[in-house]
Amino acid sequence: MPYKKGQKWVAQVRINGKRKEKIFLNKRDAIVWESESRSNPEEIWPEKTNTVSLFDWSQAYLDYAKAQFAQVTYDEKKAVFKRLLTEIDPALPVSELTLGHFQAYVTKQKLERSGYAANKDRKNLVAAWNWGNEYMNPKLPKPNPCQIKKMPEVRSPRYVPPEEDFWKVYNLTTGQDRVMLQAFLHLAARRSEVFKLSLDDLDFNTEKVQLGTRKRHGGDFEYDWLPMTTMLKESLEWWIEKRPIKDAKHVFLCLEEKNFCKEVYGKPFKHRQHFMRHLCERAKVKPFGFHAIRHLTASVLYKLGCTVAEIQAVLRHQSATTTAKYIKSLGIESVRPALEALSQQKRNVLHFRPREPREIKNDSEKAVSGAVNA
Repeated sequence: MPYKKGQKWVAQVRINGKRKEKIFLNKRDAIVWESESRSNPEEIWPEKTNTVSLFDWSQAYLDYAKAQFAQVTYDEKKAVFKRLLTEIDPALPVSELTLGHFQAYVTKQKLERSGYAANKDRKNLVAAWNWGNEYMNPKLPKPNPCQIKKMPEVRSPRYVPPEEDFWKVYNLTTGQDRVMLQAFLHLAARRSEVFKLSLDDLDFNTEKVQLGTRKRHGGDFEYDWLPMTTMLKESLEWWIEKRPIKDAKHVFLCLEEKNFCKEVYGKPFKHRQHFMRHLCERAKVKPFGFHAIRHLTASVLYKLGCTVAEIQAVLRHQSATTTAKYIKSLGIESVRPALEALSQQKRNVLHFRPREPREIKNDSEKAVSGAVNA
């Protein structure tokens, strides 16, 4: 009888001591194949060859991805293959996969989702095929059939919440939640970096914070030290002293005592899925998430006149080009080339004077300026 493996059904037949298997999307087709194979094995069931199916490739790569990448990256890759296996027969040998198969798949994703989503799937499939070509046995064939042309994209600037909206949300918080939002703002940190922050990552003597990320090539964990602003240092010291669980390794913990939180009480956060949305609703501001606070920090730094190199150091990008693209994606760099061109014209039409240091007037600018100058 067929058995279920993940979202698929595995049909199996044993004849003359040899066991054969085939993958199906539903149980009914698996049962039919088993019946036909037993009644006519020579015609339905040729001798086994050393081939790799689409399903074999997907499972092998996802096993690798689960061990290599962060959970969010693994989930993204798993979702790509889940969609792909509904469009192409999982039992199809990879040697029979063509550019046409992947062109049709990516085109459908573009029509049903977006060009950006389609290209993201394409990128994951290209990486998965390259991995299979290098590490699987037998290797996936060349050339890579996933390497089709990218879909056109329409991408809007990333949403950067106004500074006043952040402070409206911030002022609704107390205790751990307030310190956590400070950490996001002062460190321009990603969600996983703040959630994984441990006591070992805090050096109060040198006033530095260590952040670890896998958001780089290869998926290896990499760590960077950032200055700890005076405001953040005072808040972290206060929270570590006041928090109810003194011996916990992580800085921020799930402290909800509701029934559905009992299993995770005292453990580090993983998602806090509705936390920011509820705060934004209470503050009556346009919803934004943790990552938008990272955008806000970059925006404030740019408005303060910080260089790309300084912003790169805070965002911890490996390349200044990445930082430049990031700034552009926030919609705060769009007119700079034109203005710079005007400023270099030796005419008396416009006189551009060097920007003089200005007074920092609000809390967010004070916080971020402290991070750069620390």
